[in-house]
Amino acid sequence: MNGTLNKVMLIGHLGDDVKMHYFEAGNCIGRFQLATNEVYINKTTNEKIVSTEWHNLVVRNKAAEICEKYLSKGDKIYVEGRIKSRQWQAEDGSMKHTTEIQVTEFTFLSTKKDTENNKQNQSPESAKNTNFDTPNKGLPINDLPF
Repeated sequence: MNGTLNKVMLIGHLGDDVKMHYFEAGNCIGRFQLATNEVYINKTTNEKIVSTEWHNLVVRNKAAEICEKYLSKGDKIYVEGRIKSRQWQAEDGSMKHTTEIQVTEFTFLSTKKDTENNKQNQSPESAKNTNFDTPNKGLPINDLPF
């Protein structure tokens, strides 16, 4: 195989709201952290262990504006992108280094706004309805619908 591949796929929860930075030319970037969890059982202690990994995500221009508008801390999102490392010199003269995910595709899986709207739109009766029988739509009970 001649080529190489730099592709990341993540599903996780936002650690904070999207932070925007605007440039003079009208372009912008949005930055946020995404938490992914790994859950496993320690075989010696039988203890459930949850390990969280934090990923620095960067979205650009229109995608950044969409993320800023619709996403907030705690929302679940699927992202695709590529890993990019960069370094810079801080004001104190020290060299800083970071690894980021440059997001190319994303899908909102659940947002707080959706959850709040569903709770408000759900009446107490619809939440408690446990009748799994299908309505007969005026047909006799022993008549087949086809």
